[in-house]
Amino acid sequence: MENWRSVAAAALGCLVVAAIIGTALASDEAGTDTLGDLQKFGSKEEIEVFLKENTQKGWNGYPGAPGGAGRETGMNAPAPVATAAPTSSTRDYSTTNVQVEGVDEADFVKNDGKYIYILSGGTLAIVEAFPAKDAKILSETRIEGTPEALFLAGDRLVVFAVATEEEMITPAGSVTPVPISRTVTHAHVYDIRDRSGPELIRTLTFTGDYYDARMVGEYVYALTRESPLWVRDDLALPAVREGEAPPIRPEIYRPKTPMQNYVFYTESAFSVRGTGTPDAETFLLGYDTTLFASQENLYIGYRNMGPAYPAGGTPERTIIHRFAIGQGKIGYRAMGEVPGHLLNQFSLDEHEKNLRVATTVDGWTQEGSIQYNNVYVLNSAMETIGTLEHIAPGERIYAARFVGDRLYLVTFKQIDPLFVIDLSDPKHPGILGELKIPGYSDYLHPYDADHIIGIGKETDENGWGGVSVAGLKIALFDVSNVNKPIQVDAVVIGEAGTDSAALHDHKAFLFAKEKGLLVVPVSEIVRVENPASKYPGSYGTATWQGAYVYRVSPASGFTLEGKVTHAEKGPYPVWDASDAVRRSLYMDDTLYTVSARSIVMTGLGDGKRMNEVFLPYREGASPPPYPVW
Repeated sequence: MENWRSVAAAALGCLVVAAIIGTALASDEAGTDTLGDLQKFGSKEEIEVFLKENTQKGWNGYPGAPGGAGRETGMNAPAPVATAAPTSSTRDYSTTNVQVEGVDEADFVKNDGKYIYILSGGTLAIVEAFPAKDAKILSETRIEGTPEALFLAGDRLVVFAVATEEEMITPAGSVTPVPISRTVTHAHVYDIRDRSGPELIRTLTFTGDYYDARMVGEYVYALTRESPLWVRDDLALPAVREGEAPPIRPEIYRPKTPMQNYVFYTESAFSVRGTGTPDAETFLLGYDTTLFASQENLYIGYRNMGPAYPAGGTPERTIIHRFAIGQGKIGYRAMGEVPGHLLNQFSLDEHEKNLRVATTVDGWTQEGSIQYNNVYVLNSAMETIGTLEHIAPGERIYAARFVGDRLYLVTFKQIDPLFVIDLSDPKHPGILGELKIPGYSDYLHPYDADHIIGIGKETDENGWGGVSVAGLKIALFDVSNVNKPIQVDAVVIGEAGTDSAALHDHKAFLFAKEKGLLVVPVSEIVRVENPASKYPGSYGTATWQGAYVYRVSPASGFTLEGKVTHAEKGPYPVWDASDAVRRSLYMDDTLYTVSARSIVMTGLGDGKRMNEVFLPYREGASPPPYPVW
């Protein structure tokens, strides 16, 4: 069996750690190196003993569930990406809706103002999309495994794909290697200067499932995860490899705080243009993990469930680790801990070196059930310096959005309170105002400094004193008077059951303030008359799927410009996922709506269909990400 690390690799690892972290690692009494709040394992055997002693038994009888840098200022300046505009491209085009400016998020479709790059049917398709009337597919490249997401950086394209590979491992006490099946994530780097023939120039392989990724400048920061994989009594360790070169075995760390179960998370960083060895570290962390990244730091937060009835405490806490990132390097910095759990990546935000966090506490104590919401401010050492707790008791967070010195927070149980929270003094956060209206928002998007858009569901009172969920709701709020926010306008689409991919994935939300344009994908439940019924006035429901196109402004609210559907047969009662609009984008005055089956081009001025390009979609395939309703 492979040694834990070869002497050469260990020496190289020490040099890398010294360059990145800038400090020598100390040692505790057990001989395990420490890195701030993390402890480094000294050997593979130590990891195996730790997992067996500290985690619950999985289905196979073994632990696990089924299935830094020197000076931070030296790491923080993202390198610009040289991006030559394609010939005859437009300068007015949309990009992926991201949380933090300058931090790109991987998605299954990207564009550069002339070409659309999309993962469809296990294939990377490059579409010459502008001008729309001449749109056509230039190339189709088969991707090994299941494509998950991609990044576009000038004339480089990175495609993440998950595959199952066979690996030989020699269990302890055996002289014969045995094959094991292991999930891995490939990062395929393509040179796309010739869009008609992308050239694969590099493939990196990381053990585990693809979890999420960010790109700052030309540097990609990817996170993969895997449950501990046991072969007899032997543990297969995470690895990073490229081609036929020996695999890199990243150093493995664990937090000092004990948990119920552990998952291996491997952070890897590489350049889309370079060829050097990727930087990688592995951590034993908890489930329910959330990734947030700024241009200078990467944060990993996860829930750590405590005892069922803690004495005088709360039943759950969130642990957050901060890593400095820059120039393709990752350096661990600090750990913080706050009560409650995170909703999603929008529960976290970095501002002026501080991390702001919104959590919901939900569980049981000796006194009974509890539910309330909190806001915390942590400094760069991940120490809590500001606290605002017990917001909206009996409710949970449905949406959060940090914008400058404010936090807009939506909670819900029977009515939708929109809270405006002041964070201008990070040590003393406070509630400025709130607005209570029917319905709730699942996603909040800034319109400008004084207005914010919310998309969620409408609600109605029912006959039992509660509420029932109705159609899809889009609202525009005026928060210029922070003490008295008001709803400027709202529209409700469809009946109960109407949904949108934008409720679950912010990348499906297209907004362009300079155009006054808002486009949301919709799966609309509509009432239709039942002609087959012998009873007059009998109605049933049918599903319309497509995209709603609005003009929006504080002066006029929402104005419906039109609807785009990829299903030519019109309303029908059976959901067809292949025709569901999953993304939308624009180039100049052309709207491009994307489904699994095709890309439809519509004029924003007149609403006329201009063209349709059919993608290499395969019936029965499941190209991610399908909307999850």
